[in-house]
Amino acid sequence: MSAGTLYDKVWELHRVADLPGGATQLFIGLHLIHEVTSPQAFAALDDLGLSVRHPERTVATVDHIVPTTSQARPFADPLAEEMLATLEGNCARHGITLHGLGSGRQGIVHVIAPELGLTQPGMTVACGDSHTSTHGAFGAIAFGIGTSQVRDVLASQSLAMGKLKVRRIRVEGTLQSGVYAKDLVLHVIRTLGVKGGVGYAYEFAGPAIEALSMEERMTLCNMAIEGGARCGYVNPDVVTFAYLKGRPHAPAGEAWERAVAWWSALASGPDAVFDDEVVFDAATIAPTVTWGITPGQAIGVDEAVPTLEQTDSDERPIAEEAYRYMDLRPGAPIEGLPVDVCFIGSCTNGRLSDLRAAAAVARGRQVASGIKAFVVPGSEQVAAAAEAEGLDAVFREAGFEWREPGCSMCLAMNPDRLEGRQISASSSNRNFKGRQGSASGRTLLMSPAMVAAAAVSGHVADVRRLIATPSSPEPATTRA
Repeated sequence: MSAGTLYDKVWELHRVADLPGGATQLFIGLHLIHEVTSPQAFAALDDLGLSVRHPERTVATVDHIVPTTSQARPFADPLAEEMLATLEGNCARHGITLHGLGSGRQGIVHVIAPELGLTQPGMTVACGDSHTSTHGAFGAIAFGIGTSQVRDVLASQSLAMGKLKVRRIRVEGTLQSGVYAKDLVLHVIRTLGVKGGVGYAYEFAGPAIEALSMEERMTLCNMAIEGGARCGYVNPDVVTFAYLKGRPHAPAGEAWERAVAWWSALASGPDAVFDDEVVFDAATIAPTVTWGITPGQAIGVDEAVPTLEQTDSDERPIAEEAYRYMDLRPGAPIEGLPVDVCFIGSCTNGRLSDLRAAAAVARGRQVASGIKAFVVPGSEQVAAAAEAEGLDAVFREAGFEWREPGCSMCLAMNPDRLEGRQISASSSNRNFKGRQGSASGRTLLMSPAMVAAAAVSGHVADVRRLIATPSSPEPATTRA
């Protein structure tokens, strides 16, 4: 195995050719597709008279457009029904595995691939979805691509790409109680900026990263794209291997031992040279909330909305825009800001550990009066596991709605949407204007535990206080 970073090693292993202009033709080991970005790509194949080059390396699911209250067919939305039917037809014609509704394996594409063991160290992964960077948690390099690139991968199993620089983000120390991977990555993006990672792959490393579970690492890598990085990854280790062992598509028997040896050799070694390195102290990170209209506009829950004087000069125009859109006063505390809707789910935070963390806050408490709160598992497997543990009952008893798996209100390509100027406490990944379905709706990003704290408090609340305070069966309508 050659020396260098994991990114360098995986890139070299998948290089097909060097192209004129400096790009590389890169082989893609796993191609994930869904109903939104694939129809035009399949139509383009038909127009060119081409077939799918490696259908065995392509896996499909349905997630973005599926309703979460009832998934009975046909869907009430005829366009959503058409998109799902088109995906079903294209997969059947080309021999592609589709994990559809009711299969037991359907869910958000970036949730099901890891839980099925499809995502493995050393892979190149592509999907027509921005948050494909999630799969880097396994020591893969994973890229979100556009529809024309989906066409290219279907036709050739490769992509033309330029090689990225690599920045190591090293996190020392230990995260305090009530602080999660979501807080960590929002803190990183806040510090480096939403454009700070442009041209880079982010390697997350250090003791605090090594202490994260696989699901926490997926949250971290999922949002690397929100910091401008094309991909983010964590070196594979014993945590990775323990997660993968026994999963449907993971190697077994002697092949497992060979795979672990191979995967271990892929990790960035002591000789690896990085283009940049940034160091963070995990102990200084508080539960983090976005206040503005980009994921970089984030503060600790115990901080105030920054004033213009506290903002870099080049960021002041978007800060002023955020003040107006969010209707927030510079210098005002974020804690105590009222919310209307509380959403737990998405490819960022819809996994079992996310639901456990939120349920721990909700248990024995009640959703505050006037708050709409709902939980959307990231997959059918997550839903089944959560129900087996009784988490659905915890949420229902607290006043949350328990929904069917899907992308839900992350981007509102389905019936789950904000209305008017509602403010959402959301465990998803983007707080752009109109992101959650209303042109004037407002989104505050935070961890699932923080969303649960907001739901039972009726406003942005510091989850550390709720964790430290015994729950009460009485409704909580003020700050705990």
